[in-house]
Amino acid sequence: MKTTAERRKDLRRSTRVPIQVRIQVHATGLVCDAETIVVNLHGALLRTTDHLEIGDHITLQVSLTGKSAAGRVVFADPEHGLHFGIALDVPENIWGISLPPDDWETRLTDTRA
Repeated sequence: MKTTAERRKDLRRSTRVPIQVRIQVHATGLVCDAETIVVNLHGALLRTTDHLEIGDHITLQVSLTGKSAAGRVVFADPEHGLHFGIALDVPENIWGISLPPDDWETRLTDTRA
């Protein structure tokens, strides 16, 4: 029988990669600095300098790659203050991961029509 953590991992859409990447978050009336804690093809867990609200539509600008992507805030971690989960509108490797997990390539192929 699978543990709760194993069942949650099965539900994830792509493998998580722990990496710190500096980004800027742009939301309505707000621009703040942030850093990723964990990323995947579909989003990230961020540590920000300002508060975000669940449901906020945002644009992320990744300093390392120069890439940007639209997304939304889907999680706020009350235990860690300014930690937020974000979901990208279109799954993509904007993070600069040069050797992404195998399922990132599969998922990218699956999303292209």
